[in-house]
Parts: sequence; structure tokens; C-alpha cells
Amino acid sequence: MNLERKDNRMKRFLIYYLLSCVAIVAPAQTDSLQQSSPATETVDSLKKASSQKIINKAEADSAYVQEDFQQAARLYQTMIAQQGESAQLYFNIGNCYYRMDSIAKAVLFYERARLLDPADNDIRFNLDMARAKTVDRVVPASEMFFVTAYRSLVLSMSITGWAKLGVAMFLLLLAGFALYLFAPQLRAKQVGFTVAIIALLVCIFSHIAANQQRRHIHHRTSAVIMSPSVVVKSTPSTSGTDLFILHEGTHVDIIDDSMREWLEIRMSDGKEGWLSRNEIEII
Repeated sequence: MNLERKDNRMKRFLIYYLLSCVAIVAPAQTDSLQQSSPATETVDSLKKASSQKIINKAEADSAYVQEDFQQAARLYQTMIAQQGESAQLYFNIGNCYYRMDSIAKAVLFYERARLLDPADNDIRFNLDMARAKTVDRVVPASEMFFVTAYRSLVLSMSITGWAKLGVAMFLLLLAGFALYLFAPQLRAKQVGFTVAIIALLVCIFSHIAANQQRRHIHHRTSAVIMSPSVVVKSTPSTSGTDLFILHEGTHVDIIDDSMREWLEIRMSDGKEGWLSRNEIEII
């Protein structure tokens, strides 16, 4: 009798978590699969200027093959204006600017591509090559190893990849739950229970990872220096004390955008200061 009551309590426990997953995790994963990114100012301006003609990717690729990189970049950006953001299109634009030796713009578009697809090795490689051509060499501040490991794990897949994994784990959770409820053998019930718990944990983590990436896409707080060189000030004023100089292509994080003409930025090595909005572009 005690075993039967314990089994019933365990079943109620699993039912509770199953319903929680149905109400919270599954809709969130579906929303992640259908997520759309906010257009950047560049995309907005292109939408206003783009013609009614729908640009074919083959046309842009052809311009790239013919080494008309300026035309190819323009066509790829028009495609983004017409079709929405795409990691592959941003990557192609970055390649165009890299071939034109416009390193700051190459870094900018590689960064935008990586934001949408952080797991793509080609994007990472080309971004590293472009960064190697920039002047500033910023050594990131040290951090706890588990923070680095967690960040690497979150960035090991794109938001779509995490969403798909979450949906797959949710289905596996259902299968394990059904096996636990209806399997006649005790061993099968134990396997079903273990599978359900593991699938639940992975499903929750994939939901967290997808949401974290989605927040980064919708609330962009990183930027790239676009001017050849800029002086970082101690205060949001041209009369402020000069702190240090940054050059084009350098990545910065925005920590205060409350002022109209100035932004407070932080470097990966911990340095902070103020820059004019006109000298950087949001990733």
C-alpha cells in the first residue's frame, strides 16, 4: 500500500511538471523558432530607399564573383531590407567589405552575422581575420572559468538550434513520461522516469539559452568604432578629460545610452568612458 501511494505521488509530481512544461517551455520554444529580429538603422534606411524590384541572391553572388564588391554589398543589403536579417547575408556583406579593405564595416557585419548565428565557424574565422587587421589590441579582463564555460555553451548553437533542441527534448519528455506511466515492467518505468527528468532539464536549459540569445538580438548593447580614431572622454562633453584613443573596427559595449549625443562605453578589459554617437555603429 505504501509503495502504491508513493507511485501515485510520483505520477502526480510528473504530471505537474509536464503541465508546467506545456504551459511555459513549449510555447516559449515555438516563439523562439518564429522569432524575428529588430531591423537596424541601416536596414530601415535601405527599406525606404529600396526599389520595388526583388533582388535575387544569384544577382548579388554574380557581382561578388565578378569582384564588383561595392555592388554586391549594396545588393546584399537590399536583400536584407526586403527579406529581413540573415546571418548568411551579413556574412556575405562582411566579405565584400573585407575584400574592399574596409575593415571597420567588415567587422561590423561579421559581428551582426555572429549575433544571429554564433555557432558558425566560418563567421568566427573571418571575424578573427578582420579583427587582426585592426589597430587596437584589447586583452579581455579575466573571469571565473565557469562563466566562460557557460557563455561558450550558450553560444555553441544559434537561437533556432536551441529552440529545436528544446522542442525535441519536450517530445522526449512526453515519451519518457508515457513509458513511466504505462510500461508494465519496473525496469522500463525506471528508464522512462530517468529519460523524462534528463529531457526536462535539457529542455529548460535550451529555453534559457534561446531566451538569452533572443535578448541579445532584440536589445543590442554592442557597437563598433567606425571613425579612423576617436578620443574617449571622462564625461559626455568635448571639454572632458581625454582618457584613451580607440581606432576603427574596435568592439565596445554600451552601458549608458540615456544621453542624446553621447554614449558611455566599456571595453572588454574594463576601461570605460564616453563617445559621440556619430563615431560608432550599433551591431
